[in-house]
Amino acid sequence: MTKTANTGSENYQAEQGKQRQPSVLENLRPLIVDVAVPLGSYYFFKGAFGMSTFAALAWSSVVPAVRTVWSIAKERRVNGLAALILVVNVVGLALSFVAGDPRLMLAKDGAVSSTVGIGILVSVALGKPMMTAGLKPFLLKGDPAREAAWERLAAGTAARSAEFLRKERLFSVIWGVILVAECVARVVGAYTIPVDTMVWLGSVFMVVAITLAMVVCGGAAAEPMACLISDEVRRQEEEVAAGEPELAVAA
Repeated sequence: MTKTANTGSENYQAEQGKQRQPSVLENLRPLIVDVAVPLGSYYFFKGAFGMSTFAALAWSSVVPAVRTVWSIAKERRVNGLAALILVVNVVGLALSFVAGDPRLMLAKDGAVSSTVGIGILVSVALGKPMMTAGLKPFLLKGDPAREAAWERLAAGTAARSAEFLRKERLFSVIWGVILVAECVARVVGAYTIPVDTMVWLGSVFMVVAITLAMVVCGGAAAEPMACLISDEVRRQEEEVAAGEPELAVAA
């Protein structure tokens, strides 16, 4: 009876875990809003309304800032990283209006990447890798056994915990370093490449950085972590199976 109840509970937890998995569209939505919309808005404002380069950049920068404010209001809690990005956007816009320099506005976008990148690296130094929250659901796939294995590995109680924790930190470090590098590329490009070219090239920098981080992190950290979790699940199953005959004899 208890076994049936436990099985039902595990199935329910697994189903709930699957329901919590974000869809591909949900994962891509922030990228679409922060890259595609501002880029399209820039050329729309400049072409359809004949705005100056500076004005078009200013108006196209409003959407990401509004999205950040809306997400804070919707969740009814202040996400530290989102707040930092909002501050960088607002300060960058203010400085750009004072200076009237479109290149400064383009460089401001690089400051957002550096804010995220530095925040990720600091989180690793503090022992709480920021990118783990996004990685964990993809590795667990809503499976209670994998979640239990993750907890044992993360808590340091499993045989290969040290290796697992190194890979977990590495995953965030790679993201942090690549985003900071993207910031440097954006700032350099903002002051050396024609503004109209840099408007779309900056978006290319971001897409390339995200793609590169995903590919490198996949091979260097995510896949090894998935294997470690699977090994830990098998080890636990073997221990349970080995203990069953003893329980039967005792009964």
